[in-house]
Amino acid sequence: MTTHAWMLLAVYGAVLIVASYPLGIYLADCLEAGPSRAAAAARRLVGPVEQILYRVCGIRADEEMDWKHYAFAILLFSFVGTLAVYALQRLQSVLPLNPQALAAVSPDSSFNTAVSFVTNTNWQGYAGETTMSYLTQMLGLAVQNFLSAATGIAVAIALIRGIARHSAVTIGNPWVDLTRVTLYVLLPISFVYAVFLIGQGVIQNFSAYKDVHTIEVTTYPAPKLDASGQQVTDAHGNPVNVTVQTSTQTLPMGPVASQEAIKMLGTNGGGFFNANSAHPYENPTPLSNFVEMVSIFLIPAALCVSFGRMVGDRRQGWAIFAAMGVLFLLSTVAVLVAEQHGNPAFSALGVDQTAGNMEGKEARFGIADSGLFASVTTAASCGAVNTMHDSLMPMGGFVTLWNMMLGEVVFGGVGSGLYGMLVFAITAVFIAGLMIGRTPEYLGKKIESFDMKMVSLAILATPMIVLVCTAVAVASADGRAGIANPGPHGFSEILYAFTSAANNNGSAFAGLSADTPFYNLLTGVAMWFGRFAVIVPVLGIAGSLAAKKRLATTGGSMPTHGPLFVALLIGTVVLVGALNYVPALALGPVVEQLMVPAAH
Repeated sequence: MTTHAWMLLAVYGAVLIVASYPLGIYLADCLEAGPSRAAAAARRLVGPVEQILYRVCGIRADEEMDWKHYAFAILLFSFVGTLAVYALQRLQSVLPLNPQALAAVSPDSSFNTAVSFVTNTNWQGYAGETTMSYLTQMLGLAVQNFLSAATGIAVAIALIRGIARHSAVTIGNPWVDLTRVTLYVLLPISFVYAVFLIGQGVIQNFSAYKDVHTIEVTTYPAPKLDASGQQVTDAHGNPVNVTVQTSTQTLPMGPVASQEAIKMLGTNGGGFFNANSAHPYENPTPLSNFVEMVSIFLIPAALCVSFGRMVGDRRQGWAIFAAMGVLFLLSTVAVLVAEQHGNPAFSALGVDQTAGNMEGKEARFGIADSGLFASVTTAASCGAVNTMHDSLMPMGGFVTLWNMMLGEVVFGGVGSGLYGMLVFAITAVFIAGLMIGRTPEYLGKKIESFDMKMVSLAILATPMIVLVCTAVAVASADGRAGIANPGPHGFSEILYAFTSAANNNGSAFAGLSADTPFYNLLTGVAMWFGRFAVIVPVLGIAGSLAAKKRLATTGGSMPTHGPLFVALLIGTVVLVGALNYVPALALGPVVEQLMVPAAH
């Protein structure tokens, strides 16, 4: 690794810690009426708006729910959101704020996109600037960026309450949690963040697309069409192209900054434009690139602090943070080393690789900033990318896959990262209990059979979805038709797609042609069950732990805040990921990496 890469990583870690600590305290106190001055000031300012919303919606803020009713409310809320986003896409051609007169989105793509944004995945099988109207982008996609992020945080807070409470029947009110997360946390930070992005050069307007004259004439090949609009072929059946010249370029416009802010802050991913965070209208400067990377991890890291504050032991939060941090550091170093070594196949052709593998990367960001972004976005449940993951070296692709396969718990998505890591923490103390012959406990709560059944469901649901869907795609003609590259890289494209979908990440290798009815429907199903087949068991764990009495700490209790537990937790996460996915990884990026020296 270069000096720049080490310095970038060090500054990134320092800024993340400094920024996440006060936010974690603020977030916990906003949701639990804590004593911090910032939370008290926010309640005085936003409290009246909150109460008006409760009255309009008929919400009784003082009534809490058990875990089953909480889960039903979350499922209902998400289902209604899916219907709303689907309807907006299908009707956008007759709705306002569509200056480009874009047509209605196809049924299968509308289904996929609706599920994608409601589940905080933001997988996109379409090009945003040529598919979605401004109204659909704002009222459909941007709104769900807020609501899906709020849903993940609400579930994490419910699990924390389950751990912190004792002999309780309820775990909170989901409508209150969703409202407070949105009003007190996501909206104000996103507003300030959007203003910053506008200052960096991200656009924010409702103008029609602009046709501008370029300085140079562009020459490019275009397909030759016959009178019926079909491409002409030669005597051998090969497509015929003609040379076309143009001196104009169409620049897309739109309300980008407002969506970009919550896209990053809520670990939603996706993009207003097809080029995503590599597009200069979404990510124009090195400073905006750095701030976007920090914002992806900001709330997931802050929730670790919130966890320690809400359970009354800040060391517990820092233990979770440390486990996440170590895993992230290892994965980031691996991807940076792989990319900075370059491709030996190019070296054999006489191409200078001393600068590393720049294929698919923005020259204005370089390898270090692109590699760190790739590690951050796949460690978190965020599909934003500023480089083409399909162009990463085999080990770079391995790391991005591995980050997701760990369960999106290396900081992870907003809420989902923390509750996923807490599920692994319960697994770790269960394993430790088996080794020493004691009933496992976590923060004074006995871990019993129901808890471990729910833990097993939460851990195994996603790998099962990923591997079954990948097998279906590889075995079917429709699935294989989307592969752009032969051999192990083509398999990696399919594996990456379903790993990203089921783990609600949303990034893609981008070599797979996934905008087909087959992939739109199958990835849509993977996204839905990948989200809620984990959320429901997590809420079940929350309800079970909340009902239990808190046991006094004794000399035989296993400490869950020291280095030993952090090491055990890291080992558990890595072991479960390895057991689930190593055979599939061996068929994709591992084989591809072994083929690299042969190319040299």
